[in-house]
Amino acid sequence: MDRQVLNAKVPRAASEPPSPSIEAAPPVGGWWRRRWASMTGAPAAGSPAADPRAAVSDYERRFTENTSENLFRGVFDSAEAARRSAPDTRPIGYDNPESAALYFGRMRHEQYDYPAMFWMQQALQAGMRSIFDVGGHVGIKFYAFSEPLALPADTRWLVCDVPAVVERGTAVAARRAVNERLSFTPRYEALDGHDLLFASGALQYLPMTLAQWLDTIARRPRRIVINTTPVHPQFDFHTLNGIGTAYCPYHVFAETPFLEGLAQRGYVLRDRWINPDKRLTLPGDPAHSLDHYSGFCFDLNAG
Repeated sequence: MDRQVLNAKVPRAASEPPSPSIEAAPPVGGWWRRRWASMTGAPAAGSPAADPRAAVSDYERRFTENTSENLFRGVFDSAEAARRSAPDTRPIGYDNPESAALYFGRMRHEQYDYPAMFWMQQALQAGMRSIFDVGGHVGIKFYAFSEPLALPADTRWLVCDVPAVVERGTAVAARRAVNERLSFTPRYEALDGHDLLFASGALQYLPMTLAQWLDTIARRPRRIVINTTPVHPQFDFHTLNGIGTAYCPYHVFAETPFLEGLAQRGYVLRDRWINPDKRLTLPGDPAHSLDHYSGFCFDLNAG
C-alpha cells in the first residue's frame, strides 16, 4: 500500500512504561542475556560476544543488511518518526520495482486465510459482488481464493496499491486473461460503493487508520473482512518493518480504540480470530511484541 505516513503523534497508553530503543542496550543480566540470545541469535552467555550491547549492534547490522527476512525495529510515537529512523540502505515503502516483484510465490490460500474466506463466501452467497482489496499487491488473494470460493462470474475484484504494484498487477492480470474481473487502482477513494472491503496484512501500512479512511467514504462497504493485522491488547505505536527490499513504517493498533472506531462508524463485530502463525518480535521489548496477529469481520448496521 501507499506507505506514506501520518505526522500526527499517537498517544501512548497512560500505564505504558518508557519504550526501550533498539539503539539503547538492555540491562546486563542473566534473563536479558537469554532473551537476547533467543531473539537475536546472540552468542550464549559467557562467550566474549555475549554482552547485550553487542547483541544490539548485531541485530542492527542484521536489520540493515537484511534482504529476505521480515524484521522489526524500535517503538515510535508516529509513522514519521519510524520513517526517519530507517537506514539509508533501502527505499521507503513498496513503491519500487523490487518490492512490487515480491509475493508471486504466495498465490495460494494459506491456513490463516480460512476464517476470512468463510466470511467472504457468506458475503458472496448474500449477493455481494464488488470486492475492494486494499494492499492486495498483484492480486495474490484473487488468484488464491478464486477456486475455493468459486467466485461468481460477475464478481469484480479491485486491488488498491501503490503505483509500482498497480503497474505490475495490471500486466499480470492481462497475461492471465482475468483483467475483466481483476483491476487495480492507487486511489483510496475508489472504495466508495463497494460491497466488501478486504484487508489482509495491509492496514498496518496505510497512511491513515481504517476509521479515518471510512470518514472519507460516502457509500461505505456493507462488510469489512480484516486478516493478519497487528492488534495489541494495550499499546498503540509504530515500528519500522524491514521487508528485505525496503523499510516501511508499521502501525500496531491498540485493540480498544481500533474496535471502538469501527463501532462509532456503524459497524457491528460479527466475528474475530487470531493468526497464531504470525508474530511480531521486537528484540529486547517483549511488552510491545505480539505472539499472534488478528482477524475480524464487521457488518454495517443497516439501521
